[in-house]
Amino acid sequence: MAGEKIVDAGRRTFITKVVPACALTCLAARNVLALAQTDDVVQEAAHKFDKELGRKLTYRQMFSQQYREFIDLAKAIEKEWGTERTMEFLKARSAERMTKQGRKQAEAAPDNNFESYVKMFRSGHYDDLLTMEIVEDTEKAFELEVTECIWADVFLRAGAGNIGFAAVCWGDYAWASSYNEKIEMVRDKTLMQGHHCCNHRYIWKG
Repeated sequence: MAGEKIVDAGRRTFITKVVPACALTCLAARNVLALAQTDDVVQEAAHKFDKELGRKLTYRQMFSQQYREFIDLAKAIEKEWGTERTMEFLKARSAERMTKQGRKQAEAAPDNNFESYVKMFRSGHYDDLLTMEIVEDTEKAFELEVTECIWADVFLRAGAGNIGFAAVCWGDYAWASSYNEKIEMVRDKTLMQGHHCCNHRYIWKG
């Protein structure tokens, strides 16, 4: 399913950004040692750490587990640094991350025009993660109204809507403009901030 692919990609992104550096170093070392072993050793049964989990998770359970430590850490940083400095830091990191994402998608697209960007919202890729309605769809403007969002659900349940807005929502602006500088996103409501919806509006300035 397309939704499963998105969740898997999110899991990989989360792991590479949140797992402690020492754990990644240990993983790299194990891979190097594996290269020096014989084919017979490499063909041995998978390590117990590679066993599949004994139970399936819902999207809400999986996202909650993925972000739990991040939310706790962000709250601790906010207590140490203060809200303003912490939110500025999270917004900067979010914009940086989504700028890279937008450029990567643009490079992979046959044409990084307005149509190729907005069609991802029509594709059904986000059906398991968002409840949304397209309220405008023209050559120059595309608007979504999102009334349910798995990210907002997780952060709001944790009492961290401000953290979620800075770390997740803020990067949406950079995502659009880095895909194509002629795409502008306008939004004045988000679920993370306590509004009844997120009103994503994309404008083609070409």
